[in-house]
Amino acid sequence: MTKQYTELLIEGTTINLRLARESDFQSYHAFLLEPESNRLTGTQRDFSQDEISDWIKNISKIHEDRVDFMIISKDTDEFLGEVVLSEIDSINRNANIRIAIGMQQSGKGYGTEAMNLMLRYGFETLNLHRIGLEVYAFNPRAIHVYEKIGFQREGVQRDWLYSEGKFHDLIMMSILENEFQRICE
Repeated sequence: MTKQYTELLIEGTTINLRLARESDFQSYHAFLLEPESNRLTGTQRDFSQDEISDWIKNISKIHEDRVDFMIISKDTDEFLGEVVLSEIDSINRNANIRIAIGMQQSGKGYGTEAMNLMLRYGFETLNLHRIGLEVYAFNPRAIHVYEKIGFQREGVQRDWLYSEGKFHDLIMMSILENEFQRICE
């Protein structure tokens, strides 16, 4: 079951989170072609323009098990990246989160703000109790940001990703509702 929302907007200080629009196609396509961003997220395939167009149409809706937001500059309306809650389980009140910021926008605090906005949405609006994520060990910058936000390491899946001729570990992390609330106080 999906619901069409055209005006769902989460306002932040420097960014807004909103659903995808068909006008995001060019920016999203360029974003998916960034080699370093793909490396950091473990993306190992190219996407056709048709696949991207279909995906934009799909994520412009909220599904029961996921919500995809585009990260948009509040000042310029520029596409900066995406943040997604997926595998939403309303019975057990948990979900996974992922984020990707364009490499030109990295290091400006947009990712931290987007994560905090999406965590607030997950905990307060969707009534989640636990939000988890996975990050590759070769991405210490992201790990640092997640720990700063309050995520705790839960474990490691050894040699999970084979990339650039070698295996890499996948670190599993999560944050609980009460941990996020303490950080926000």
